[in-house]
Formats: sequence, structure tokens, C-alpha cells
Amino acid sequence: MSAHAPARTPARPGAASPLRTVRGALALDALVTGGNGLAYLAFSGPLGELFGAARTTVAGTGLFLFGYALAVGALAARRRLPVPGVRAVIGLNLAWVVLSLVALELWPAPTTAGSVWIPAQAAVVALFAVLQFTALRRRARAKG
Repeated sequence: MSAHAPARTPARPGAASPLRTVRGALALDALVTGGNGLAYLAFSGPLGELFGAARTTVAGTGLFLFGYALAVGALAARRRLPVPGVRAVIGLNLAWVVLSLVALELWPAPTTAGSVWIPAQAAVVALFAVLQFTALRRRARAKG
């Protein structure tokens, strides 16, 4: 260990990883979803071509995702996390997964990249829902 190495403080006993907390799972969701939304807005033309979707569809999706990310981020930043709000996010994430897969089936001509991207991003959103749900259950058990 060098004299210039930063000192590490031991983790608090029983401290949960940020992804194991409701706030951490919401914050990760907001960060990734917001970044995705901004990318869709900034690069709607090239991404539309890559996925086989109209530019306006990609831009509209980006606008929706960015707004959703702001709402989820605002929820994560609240001093007290309202359980109904967290449940709503979980439900909306699950709805996004289902609608993504339905859209893929109804999509007239996705490219190979589009056919891969849609289920991949749906899987990420499903993971957010699982992280949020399990963190919410863990929190309820700890209180109760």
C-alpha cells in the first residue's frame, strides 16, 4: 500500500448496496432511462435507420422516456418514498416490457438491430422492475 493510497472506510455493518435499496433502484432506472431518452432525441434519424423505425417514432419515444426518467428521478429524490409511487413505477416498467414485445410483433419491418434492441431493452426494464420490487419487499420486511 503506498503512502498516497486513499484510506478505505469499512462498510457499515448491514449497509445495503445502493441497488438493493428502493432509492438506488429508482435512481438507476432514472439514469439509464434518461440517457436512453436523450440518445433517442439527439440521434432519432440515425437510430431510426438503424432500427427500421420512423424518425418521429424514435424522437417521440425519446421524449416520453426522458419525461418518465425525470418523474422517476423526482420520486427517487423524495425524502420519503411513497410506496404507491414506487409500485406505479414497477407497474409501468412491466407494462413497457409487455408493450415492447407486442410492438416487436406488430412492427412491419424492423432491421436486425431493431429485432435485437427491443427485447434487450425490455430485459433491462424488466430487471429494473425486479430490483425495485425486491428492494420494496426487503424494506417492508425490515420495517415489519
